[in-house]
Amino acid sequence: MPDPSSTRKPYFGLKGGWLTFWITIACATDMTLFGYDQGVFGGVIVTDDFLDVLHLNGKTSIISTVTAVYDVGCFFGAIASMILGERLGRKKSILWGTIIMSIGAILQIAAYGVPQMMVGRIVAGIGNGINTATAPMWQGETSQAKWRGKLVVIELIMCIAGYSLSTWMTFAFSFLSGPVTWRFPLAFQFHTTITAAVQYERENSIPWRAGSQAMQQLAGINVTSYYLTTLLIESVGLSNRLARLLTACNSISYLLAGILAIPNIERFGRRQILMICSLGQGICYLLITVLIRFNEMEEYGFKKQVASASVAFFFCYYLFFGCGFQGIPWLLPVELNSLSMRTKGVSIATATNWAFNFMVVEITPIGIKALGWKFYIIWTVFNFSFIPLIYFFYPETANRSLEDIDRFFIENKGLFVNSNPDATSANRPTRYIECELGIMNAQDKADAAHMEIVA
Repeated sequence: MPDPSSTRKPYFGLKGGWLTFWITIACATDMTLFGYDQGVFGGVIVTDDFLDVLHLNGKTSIISTVTAVYDVGCFFGAIASMILGERLGRKKSILWGTIIMSIGAILQIAAYGVPQMMVGRIVAGIGNGINTATAPMWQGETSQAKWRGKLVVIELIMCIAGYSLSTWMTFAFSFLSGPVTWRFPLAFQFHTTITAAVQYERENSIPWRAGSQAMQQLAGINVTSYYLTTLLIESVGLSNRLARLLTACNSISYLLAGILAIPNIERFGRRQILMICSLGQGICYLLITVLIRFNEMEEYGFKKQVASASVAFFFCYYLFFGCGFQGIPWLLPVELNSLSMRTKGVSIATATNWAFNFMVVEITPIGIKALGWKFYIIWTVFNFSFIPLIYFFYPETANRSLEDIDRFFIENKGLFVNSNPDATSANRPTRYIECELGIMNAQDKADAAHMEIVA
């Protein structure tokens, strides 16, 4: 009697490595769209024609709300994926998310008033929320343990690539005038509309499984991702053109930092990378705070020098963030949630990301105006606070199968993981390897016994 698994048709004629490859292409395209959509608006809101057409000159609070409502849409899209993820599966969820994003993009491109722009931002956000809750999960479920971290990091590198493309796009169009300076960069989103190449579908959450996504936002990344151009103009005192150029150049170093994470994500493990990057990010924000403080002192004689130095530490911050917090918070919810809770857990984690994203994006322009250099103290404190949280509460997931991680939570009920070698080692614990070999040997014996009965 033939083994049913041997006669099963592969998805789109693909299996094994090629199936993983095309799933990676599909998910990476999705994340490129995410990165572009996240970065493009930061260049749009400092464009004169955009401010004139939508009557937003000098209206800081309205600009921050128009920018931030995108994250409200993302939040509800991520929540919706809790239902869609099981009913539609991973592939169709991404397709529908992309269609919804396209509708939102059309509304933004055609906008001549704030209400239509806000509706377009919300609709696009709903689609992106669905996509960002689905793509890392689809990738993580279909990857071998030794490749899972690298492939999800590659996805997030493509997100950075999309962000980088958007910064250079808005910089290039800043040399023009009229509606094309902001409508074309928004319209360019259609170039990255995802086309799914393959089909794959699979059918006791705890709070810190969503916490990594909250930490990503509280690290202050979207103080700079959405508003780096604005920040360089308002806090550092640079010209519009130079601020745009530096934002675009920064995106390249950010991309290179993301690439550095690929060989190290499994080598050093999630915990060690996150703690080192938290320390680096905290130091960068601390120095930015001090330098901007001196830059805001009217009587200080070296304002130009400290302004230039603060720009350098914004670049350094992105290097640390790209190596760690860019990818790992998207990976952990996939790894830490059991199969039965994965769709719901990842959706909640992604919704948490977007909720905190909204908060950061909404308060940043107002905070820069009202608090000046003191605004950056907030992100300094948050980054340093992540180090003990990760050390005490986050178990290591590198080089482990999803079944290994499930087994860890079944066997360990305590909150603190710092004293457990199975939770802190970047290498796969020996007993998990032995357990897997035991299961495989038992399965081989069962198969042999079955064949004897059939014969």
